[in-house]
Amino acid sequence: MEAARPKTLPAAIAPVLVGSALAWHDGGFDWRAAALCAAFSLLMQIGANFANDYYDFIKGGDTAARVGPRRAVVAGLVAPATMRRAMWLVFAVATALGLLLVAWGGWGLAAIGAVSVLCAIAYTGGPYPLAYHGLGDVFVLIFFGPVAVGGTYYVQAGALDARALIFSLPVGLLAANILVLNNYRDEAEDRQVGKRTTVVRFGKKFACAQFGAAFILSFALPVVAVALAGASVWLLLPLVLIPEAWRQQRTLRTSRDPSELISLLGASGRFLGLYALLLAIGLLLA
Repeated sequence: MEAARPKTLPAAIAPVLVGSALAWHDGGFDWRAAALCAAFSLLMQIGANFANDYYDFIKGGDTAARVGPRRAVVAGLVAPATMRRAMWLVFAVATALGLLLVAWGGWGLAAIGAVSVLCAIAYTGGPYPLAYHGLGDVFVLIFFGPVAVGGTYYVQAGALDARALIFSLPVGLLAANILVLNNYRDEAEDRQVGKRTTVVRFGKKFACAQFGAAFILSFALPVVAVALAGASVWLLLPLVLIPEAWRQQRTLRTSRDPSELISLLGASGRFLGLYALLLAIGLLLA
């Protein structure tokens, strides 16, 4: 259970909530497809977490000196071979569920699912691990934003829609914030082992600005949608989270000890879940 990293799982459910709510708004909601999307997304997140645990151990990216939550393989709780088998098992089940979604989205959806699995492994595995070259943030933004929200909407509504792309951006940005916090906390260790995350490459000031910009853009989008596009005022529901966003930004900016960010990581995951829930409610009421 610890290896599944429960604090990161809201990032898997958030895009399904938003995509399904938009499909409901457009009269295309299908609970079976929505449930399959949620299960697929959760398994992909868990599989990616297992892959990260395994490949970071193999590549020396995680050490016993890390500040954050324990990594199962490094801590000796799970043997590397066992973690590798668990990773492939989870991805296999996710693939089976993804194939069921072909009934709604066609074989093009299967191709997207295959790419998702490959990228989840390539995040820390393979000859050019994305996370080790500062590409993790882009990966998270794309796959937790447009791919997950747009894919969820498509399998239910049967069409692509620009609004799905627009509403996916806050989800992707806030999911990337979880990664920013993780990499901010691990900056010293990552630098030592040669893991060139965005924080290592551009510094903590840049990461702090990136973290705040994600909040600003996420709150600005519904305001712009209401003010300029005539969208329902119900879409402003996520704005009630502004005080919490300010608290998190201030905590990151003033933190001096990496251990101070451990609780903030969980708060960031909950923030994403609440934002997605409020945006979904707004779409249902619009």
